Amino acid sequence: MTAALRLSVLDQSVARAGRPHDESIRHTVALAQACEALGYQRFWLSEHHALPTLVGTAPEVLMAAIAARTSRIRIGSAGVMLPHYSPFKVAEQFRVLDALAPGRIDLGVGRAPGSDQRTARLLNPDLGAAANFPQQVLELKAWVNGEDLPPGHPGQGVRALPMAATAPQLWMLGSSGYGAQLAGHYGLPYAFAHFITDGEGCKSALDLYRATFRPGVLERPTTAVCLSALAAETEEQAWHLFRSRERARIDRRSGKFGPLLPPAEAARPYDPGEQAELALLRERAIVGSARQVRDKLLARAAQYEVDELVIVTWAWDPAAQRRSYELLAGAFELA
Repeated sequence: MTAALRLSVLDQSVARAGRPHDESIRHTVALAQACEALGYQRFWLSEHHALPTLVGTAPEVLMAAIAARTSRIRIGSAGVMLPHYSPFKVAEQFRVLDALAPGRIDLGVGRAPGSDQRTARLLNPDLGAAANFPQQVLELKAWVNGEDLPPGHPGQGVRALPMAATAPQLWMLGSSGYGAQLAGHYGLPYAFAHFITDGEGCKSALDLYRATFRPGVLERPTTAVCLSALAAETEEQAWHLFRSRERARIDRRSGKFGPLLPPAEAARPYDPGEQAELALLRERAIVGSARQVRDKLLARAAQYEVDELVIVTWAWDPAAQRRSYELLAGAFELA
């Protein structure tokens, strides 16, 4: 990790209690514009389906809207859940996006369903498609980069259009060693979803990626860690805002999903098991003033030996979420 730590953003279009879903989508677009002005490296969008907490279901559509309203920041998916789709169609979509924003498009792919099994079946009736993920990535890599597929492949000689001087940058996303090894095998950049596992398995996955890396799309390993952080004017205010996310996390463990609650309405009595879980969540959380959060992020970057962190910030009030990114941009002197 160097002083030139790159900071990026992952937004999930969180549903907020008392606010319509379409507002969350529009806020994501506005947040991307703000993050470009603040100096962030890239702006990524997640894909989830039929989940009451997250309404970002189509990152490729949101990316087009953001591409039309920005000029510098990289825009990407984090990620497209590839087993749901045809790799050829995904390649076409992202080549169109690259034509709209040449040299600014990241195509992050993942293997997880981003939904429950019933919804996954509606997206793709073949629930065994995830077993073909390595082959799908191989095909996607070829079509995105204009490469030839192996002899005998039914897609050999077929090109995903439009062709251009630039191409989307393919990223492998994951929260285990599986994606790390696959990224290393194909020579792809790799991003670990720290915010999903609360850091568990992060260092071992990154070490595995670096150990198995062989030159392919890239000549050397390239890593990023996606983690959750929340900054406010004071530490007390930040922990107050964090109540919304902690309630969502505790409820999720018991299978309860819903829109993010305002901090003042998020508190409820917790049983002893939940209290223990909450204590661990708070111990691991990157929450506080801008300086406190900056120091914690620098420590994580050094721990994982990465030069880029992708920040996920949940807050019921969109203004509080945006302010958190503003404070971190100032603390890191991005602009």
